Amino acid sequence: MNLTGPPISPAGMASLRARYDHLLGTERPAIVEIVSWAAGNGDRSENGDYLYGRKRMREIDRELSYLARRMKALRVVDPSAQGERGKVFFGATVELADEEDERLILTIVGDDEQDASAGRIGWSAPIARALRGAAVGDLRIVRLPSGEKEWEIMAITYP
Repeated sequence: MNLTGPPISPAGMASLRARYDHLLGTERPAIVEIVSWAAGNGDRSENGDYLYGRKRMREIDRELSYLARRMKALRVVDPSAQGERGKVFFGATVELADEEDERLILTIVGDDEQDASAGRIGWSAPIARALRGAAVGDLRIVRLPSGEKEWEIMAITYP
């Protein structure tokens, strides 16, 4: 197990593993079968199935290679095992309020599982970096492309 790489939740790692297994066990064998069939049909230079299949196989192999490297580099961190629950660390769900008392709820996850539209912010995002180590009541200034914004930490929860 990697102890120094970027963090990812157990669910995030399971998602990467499922994608890898699907590509390796389902998609790639199907493409190999199509390419083998198409190669037996004669002239490969004008055979669309063959050309597309080879291109898709290269894409799949590239993604498999990327996923294998990424899974090896990542460090699985279980947010529910966080000892110090009064501060913002990996896996925390944080409720923030700005100067106009606009509320925002974010969960800090690994960069490979971030989805801003679902409130999941990557560990290395500017707002996540600014919130690290903060406690309820702390004020943090976040430098965003649109400028600086001040947030107050209203609540911190862990799964």
